[in-house]
Amino acid sequence: MALKAIKAGSRNENGIAAAKTLLGGRFGDRFQTGEAIRAQHANTTTYIPAQLPDAVVFPENAAEVREIVEIASAHRVPLIAFGTGSSLEGHVNAPQGGISVDMMRMNRILSVNAEDLDCTVEPGVTREGLNTYLRDTGLFFPIDPGANASIGGMASTRASGTNAVRYGTMKENVLAVTAVVAGGREIRTAHRARKSSAGYDLTRLFVGAEGTLGIITSITLRLQGIPEVISGGVCPFPTIADACNAVIVTIQSGIPVARIELLDAVQMQACNAYSGLNYAETPTLFVEFHGSAESVELQSRQFAEIASEFGSTGFVWTTNPEERARLWKARHNAYWAQKSLRPGAAILATDVCVPISRLADCVTATHEDIAAHGLIAPIVGHAGDGNFHVGVLFDDKDPADVAQVEAFVERLNSRALSMDGTCTGEHGIGQGKMPFLEAELGGALDLMRQIKRSLDPDNIFNPGKIFT
Repeated sequence: MALKAIKAGSRNENGIAAAKTLLGGRFGDRFQTGEAIRAQHANTTTYIPAQLPDAVVFPENAAEVREIVEIASAHRVPLIAFGTGSSLEGHVNAPQGGISVDMMRMNRILSVNAEDLDCTVEPGVTREGLNTYLRDTGLFFPIDPGANASIGGMASTRASGTNAVRYGTMKENVLAVTAVVAGGREIRTAHRARKSSAGYDLTRLFVGAEGTLGIITSITLRLQGIPEVISGGVCPFPTIADACNAVIVTIQSGIPVARIELLDAVQMQACNAYSGLNYAETPTLFVEFHGSAESVELQSRQFAEIASEFGSTGFVWTTNPEERARLWKARHNAYWAQKSLRPGAAILATDVCVPISRLADCVTATHEDIAAHGLIAPIVGHAGDGNFHVGVLFDDKDPADVAQVEAFVERLNSRALSMDGTCTGEHGIGQGKMPFLEAELGGALDLMRQIKRSLDPDNIFNPGKIFT
């Protein structure tokens, strides 16, 4: 993740100027060029430097997105789709300049088909907004990446989160998208049927493409029934290896855990201080079970038995909604809790994912690496699917500190790849992970480049992301 790999690309100055004139005339106050608003639409969440767009436009429907793409295509001007801006790898930067397309005014829920357990929404709908809307239907959308991200952004980065171990990722939960592609043509990738053998799976092509193939204008999602009973609990362990091994056995035993989150001792210390908790400051699992009263009680007992085999003596669980909400709020505030460990420091939030059987090996080796180099780097992870995050605190003004952190991230990714894992379980590639994707996929990147050139011959959709 070397900063030297993040460069500005060549700018089409004449095309940008022409597109700004046309878009300004068409969208009026919904076309902004002020520096402050442009800065808000560049990377703001990590130490990757912000690369500002030349302007920001706010479409309100798919027809307006088509107009924007037509103008950009005619003048070969980059377009960067923008949701809530919560991505972590420089996805919304504009290395070649261009126009940021803020999708947050496209926030309508277009249809809810309760009988079929699906809905169709515009890309600016947020996950919390969708679940608030769905509450009275008895349904919910289970993908929870922590941040109140937009559905369009979640689809574009193939997001997942705390519920992925039971409900899957965006890959499994997006049935179809509509998208505007080069030239301003809108396509629909599939219908609402739960399965299809009709042609190429274009839905999966756009899910995870990080906005590099077109701009998504609607998403059709799978929904789930709200569970009758939800139980949650906290389970401390003597060592991080014990906690990881308990996760492995739980998954291999087929216990249908809905959430199983790993927090190391440093992260527990941070959560206690930041969220006013008093949990043991040792490696800990936060777990949750969904189902009937009988099933969640059985699953909780089964998990407690496994945990005890690995040295845990303090598993406490509850079905009280307020207590569970307090627990998961602390988990979702993990990033801010990490920052409190070193006030004023920058934070590099990175993630890897390995096969579940290698989780203990990878986390233990990473923990030893952190200790050996004297880093402050809490670990928190969606342990049920082998995905974990490291938040490294450092002085981004000190070149030696930056070099040490970048070397750590390189070792972390190399370690995951050596275990047949991936350089990112859910953050995506953006700009920050590009060197590691080449190491992970090798020659397959050439095929990705061919697809990109075929669908986006003028390279206007989010250029400089995923690969050069």
